Amino acid sequence: MTLSRSRTLWLRTEPLHAVIYFEERCRDLGRALGLKGFWMGYFAARTAPMGPVESGAATAALGVFAPGMVERAIPSAWQYVSPGRIVEERAACTARALRALVPDIDDQATALCPPLTAMVEDAPSLARPLFTANRDVSERTDPVQRLWQLVTCVREFRGDAHVAALADHGLDACESLVLAAATGRVDQDTIRHDRGWGEQEWAHAVDRLRGRGLVDGDGHITEHGRTERELIEDATDRLTARLLRPLAARDADTLLAALERPVRQILAAGVIPFPNPIGLPRPAD
Repeated sequence: MTLSRSRTLWLRTEPLHAVIYFEERCRDLGRALGLKGFWMGYFAARTAPMGPVESGAATAALGVFAPGMVERAIPSAWQYVSPGRIVEERAACTARALRALVPDIDDQATALCPPLTAMVEDAPSLARPLFTANRDVSERTDPVQRLWQLVTCVREFRGDAHVAALADHGLDACESLVLAAATGRVDQDTIRHDRGWGEQEWAHAVDRLRGRGLVDGDGHITEHGRTERELIEDATDRLTARLLRPLAARDADTLLAALERPVRQILAAGVIPFPNPIGLPRPAD
């Protein structure tokens, strides 16, 4: 499988997964369950498949959030709602959102779930905590819940791979975001705030990257930094390509083509903003 298929798989599954972050009712799920604000709901929903984790494990798995930000939500979230209930409620909420955004999503799920299931069931679990936890809760009788849970598995498989690639290139959580922002992939001020890093922490990370020649004296990306970021993305694509191994090339291309239709409908609805903190690029016209 080519790396371009791996990248396309991300572009064709991330929008389906991301309704949980951007669709209005899904954004309010945490508050509806008694959690305190969006971010407590976010951290609880992302980590709920792993059970009632402590903040250290959650921070390590999520990869790029400031520890203090995670600590404000985890493990106190479990005092208000159990991980099991969050898993059930997020699946139901996203299925309702997808049915509203993509009216024939039930029919599409019937075709999409079998190849996605083959990929997810064949994928290795070693060193992939969020993927494995989501796979363990992916059995759903509702076809749209099942579809969302499968694309979430794909998404978290790539996320686990990306965190591993960042670590392999010697970047810590804050440095990873600084480098991504320097390339223009995400907005610096937005991503710093949304991931919980203080101005001084960010400035220290810039200094460390400057010492490695990855950014210049003004904090702008250098050629070396751009190359390093491209290597990280290539490594992420390479590791994620493992998902496609169970499918013949023709079957993989059929799946990717079938995923394009619901994704276009979601993007056309304006649910996902551009730019966005998940780094999803604006689609070509």
